[in-house]
Amino acid sequence: MSIRDNTNRRLKEVLDIMAAGSRLDAKPNGGEVLAEAVARVPFTAEESELLSGGIPRGHKNLTKATAILVKANWMTKGRTGWEITDNGLRATVVFNTVDKLIEALATGAEAPADTPLPEASAAEPTAEAPTAEDTEAAPSDNGAAAPAAEEASTDESDVVLEDQPSSVALAGNFGAVLGAENWDPSSDAVQMALDPQHGVWKLTADLPAGHYSYKAVVNGSWDENYGAFGAIDGANHEFSHDGGPVTFHYNHATKDVLRA
Repeated sequence: MSIRDNTNRRLKEVLDIMAAGSRLDAKPNGGEVLAEAVARVPFTAEESELLSGGIPRGHKNLTKATAILVKANWMTKGRTGWEITDNGLRATVVFNTVDKLIEALATGAEAPADTPLPEASAAEPTAEAPTAEDTEAAPSDNGAAAPAAEEASTDESDVVLEDQPSSVALAGNFGAVLGAENWDPSSDAVQMALDPQHGVWKLTADLPAGHYSYKAVVNGSWDENYGAFGAIDGANHEFSHDGGPVTFHYNHATKDVLRA
């Protein structure tokens, strides 16, 4: 199958996964949705190739494609997670194959308003990260498409203090805004503070509007750094920001960084 065909298949999985999670109290975040979609339709070798910014080609294509679902009013994206709309739920019933779904998106077709909503979800999305986040040896502040995985709930799980690193820094292209060098993990301005009660590291920064990239650097050395989905030497975390305070949460149990 072509890259486009695979992206279309994953796009349908995205909608199905959100339909499955629509009855959950906590909505699945973007990372969980994309991870499960990729797990169901794995990247080919070509789709696994890293683009500028360390983002796999297939991930960039899928992230861009989800904007079509938002434009169709079939889903919404927010800080508390991704959520399927009633129109989106009806679409999973009426446009129940990849071809029907893609044709409907291309033509602007909508499911009839009297279409019964699905009674129950078929399956729940998993929260495990995909293996498709291939590694990247060095940071990049190139403006590649941002994985939407980041805007997630900031659930904090207890981690014993003995298992914590000596330091965690957020090295990224916003360092200069905070009074540091970009991508320099040694500056005091980018050091996170450990919340001993929850075992989570936190840093709050007031950032102007822009597109940002960063990684978590542990123990002051790039020898141990974590990118998107907590992958060691992984692709940069990336996000677009409207401006204002952002609180970053690093959990050493998952090696991931969430924002609030």
